[in-house]
Amino acid sequence: MEDSYVLQLQKPKFREFYLSYSGYAQCGPLHCYGPASRPHYLIHFVVKGKGMYQVSGQKHYLTAGQGFLIEPGTQTFYQADKDDPWSYIWIGVGGTNAGKYIRDIGLNSEQLIFRSESGEELKKIVLDILKHTESTTSNLYYLQGRLYDFFSVLTKDVVIDTYLSNSREKKYGSENKYGEYIKEAMAFIKNEYACGIGVQELAEHLNVNRSYLYTIFMNELHISPKDFLQKYRITRARELLVLTELSVESIGKSCGYGNAERFARAFKHETGLTPTQFRRQDRSKNRRNLEVSEDGLEQLINS
Repeated sequence: MEDSYVLQLQKPKFREFYLSYSGYAQCGPLHCYGPASRPHYLIHFVVKGKGMYQVSGQKHYLTAGQGFLIEPGTQTFYQADKDDPWSYIWIGVGGTNAGKYIRDIGLNSEQLIFRSESGEELKKIVLDILKHTESTTSNLYYLQGRLYDFFSVLTKDVVIDTYLSNSREKKYGSENKYGEYIKEAMAFIKNEYACGIGVQELAEHLNVNRSYLYTIFMNELHISPKDFLQKYRITRARELLVLTELSVESIGKSCGYGNAERFARAFKHETGLTPTQFRRQDRSKNRRNLEVSEDGLEQLINS
């Protein structure tokens, strides 16, 4: 379960650096997102509660006052804590200079986790962004300014966490006998999921039998390779349904489903909705959410 407010900008006015989406989410216990890769840089900041962010074979356990970077094209997974589920704000950015500005904060592929004492200020900026929903020229310039405000706050006091979050984290490396298999599997899935690959093709690529592949995934990711592949595809399909005007059939094919019926069955199994119902519900929900007053947003975040 997730209560969220989201702003999505599908036609950016600026090329070098622009806001692609922003939002706030209040998650239920163990609510998760992914495994998935995203087309833009995303910065998440934890307002309250706890959760886990997994990327490149590492699990980072985060609490309020910490944040994490998602890089374009990088496969990630994150999940709310069972007992103290997190709430977070996020900013998604793109543009030719986006990577440079991310590095100005001190974040990069080796430094993905940070802390900031300016959580209230960051939250207010995101709340303000969420109130400016019309794609007018005036609003687009205003949102651009608030985006720079967000980055100004982070460059002022961000503290980079160079350590892993606690002793429960695992590194997929030489000390883990399954580590290289997991890394190679992730790369193969990211590059080939749209081609309709299945568990057998994945096992053959790794040069292991299906039984051993199942053992690797269950030991390291606590999910079967079949379920992982499906969740990855459906997460990508959800993004395309929300962010593009592609037909449901085209989205299904681009996510590796040979026909619309198979895609619809898999999507409903994962989400409880057909692709068409999901697209309609998401846009209707976002439209309602973005009409909520500042007081309503504040009440939700403070609840």
